[in-house]
Amino acid sequence: MVTAEGNDTVRVDKWLWAARFFKTRSLAADAVTGGKVKVNGERVKAAKSVRLGDELNIHVGPFEYLVRVLGLSARRGPAAEAALLYDESVQSKAVREELAARLSAERAHGAHEGGRPTKRARRQIIRFTQGGD
Repeated sequence: MVTAEGNDTVRVDKWLWAARFFKTRSLAADAVTGGKVKVNGERVKAAKSVRLGDELNIHVGPFEYLVRVLGLSARRGPAAEAALLYDESVQSKAVREELAARLSAERAHGAHEGGRPTKRARRQIIRFTQGGD
């Protein structure tokens, strides 16, 4: 477990950045301000302190994470170190994986619906509309 230098609290935006939920600290602060992050079920500001044992509800894109804070860090380290800062609930992980599988399947079925036709498809359209073979 990683802890901040002698502190028992860390700003929520710093913690989200250090735990690698967001690429930059400003993105983490914007998410907190926008209501995408809740600490213990309450909407908070970016300067809110996070303590060990707090429950965070984090929305990142279409995904939702429900995590419990296990460690505190104000610096961004390697991914292996960041994974030790929190514990994601089993239910949250299952819902997120199911959503990822569903989105992947939807992407595979609608591979090329929009946009310009390919050269081959364009030639087939011309043959069809002109009645030739």
